[in-house]
Amino acid sequence: MNKLLNTVEAAPFCGVAAKTLENWRVLGLGPKFLRVHGRVAYDPDDIETWKNARRVSSTSEPVAA
Repeated sequence: MNKLLNTVEAAPFCGVAAKTLENWRVLGLGPKFLRVHGRVAYDPDDIETWKNARRVSSTSEPVAA
């Protein structure tokens, strides 16, 4: 099992600032996250799954939300 990451640790893996990751949580965007004892945590596997779902081959190909 991977070490869970907090928002500040996870943000660079997503290529965004921690504040953006916080905003995405409110909007339902970004990778899945967990609530562990009242704190937000990210599993690195969920971040990779999210990134892989956004892969495209061309600029005309739609990106997953």
